[in-house]
Amino acid sequence: MDFHSVIVASLLVGLAAPLCSLVPQAEARAFFVFGDSLVDNGNNNYLATSARADSYPYGIDYPSHRATGRFSNGFNIPDLISQAIGEESTLPYLSPELTGQRLLNGANFASAGVGVLNDTGIQFLNIIRIFKQLEYFQQYQQRVSALIGEEQTQQLVNRALVLITLGGNDFVNNYYLIPFSARSRQFSLPDYVRYVISEYKKILMRVYELGARRVLVTGTGPLGCVPAELALHSVNGECAIELQRAAALFNPQLAQTINELNSEIGSDVFVAANTNRMTMDFVSNPQAYGTLNMVN
Repeated sequence: MDFHSVIVASLLVGLAAPLCSLVPQAEARAFFVFGDSLVDNGNNNYLATSARADSYPYGIDYPSHRATGRFSNGFNIPDLISQAIGEESTLPYLSPELTGQRLLNGANFASAGVGVLNDTGIQFLNIIRIFKQLEYFQQYQQRVSALIGEEQTQQLVNRALVLITLGGNDFVNNYYLIPFSARSRQFSLPDYVRYVISEYKKILMRVYELGARRVLVTGTGPLGCVPAELALHSVNGECAIELQRAAALFNPQLAQTINELNSEIGSDVFVAANTNRMTMDFVSNPQAYGTLNMVN
């Protein structure tokens, strides 16, 4: 989602810790990331797009104190997961530094602004839509095969951890982008959620077809409580009701779809991460996460 303020980055610690607990350190060999700005660590720096995080105040708490392309004041969720599994942060796939042995650590394909649907984020112009991210994943495997062979590449991908974060932009930067968007005229909110979920299922199946076998799938956070949305819609600090309703519809259906996919595959390939609950736990009890207070 590309409505972040640097305050949102403080929520990432609360999101990443539970995700990391799902990943046995001995199992993760490579790490692949797909999705939007919550997990983009610099791909959009290489694109002619307005969805960028390459200037102040992004990165003010990063070790270099400089903007890196992460939509965060410091480390983002993939960084913290990489740290938890004892690996270096995966590089953006578009980075010219992602060559040779570094390819074996995995890659981050995420691009700020994207959603499940292709028409999400069209206002940002040149972004890496999700199926293009998956095309890059195929290309990545071809590049690695040239280094270590097809069989070892397949093993590397099968054993890797995969994180995918999508959905928020389909509401904030599509359905609710303007009062009467094309999608809001086409669908009621419940029907739109079902449509997005049906399209998301196709994406997850494609991830599986490309060899992923350990996939963390995050739901949306409390969309109506994001600082930018509070600034746009809140009078007394209350979260935006319609966006909260969207998240409340989307997240349970995503979790149900993940259970259905695992049943169809016959294995627990996908793990649903309830980022909404994690975030609300952080907001309601910031002291438990080492934060004294939250700023609206």
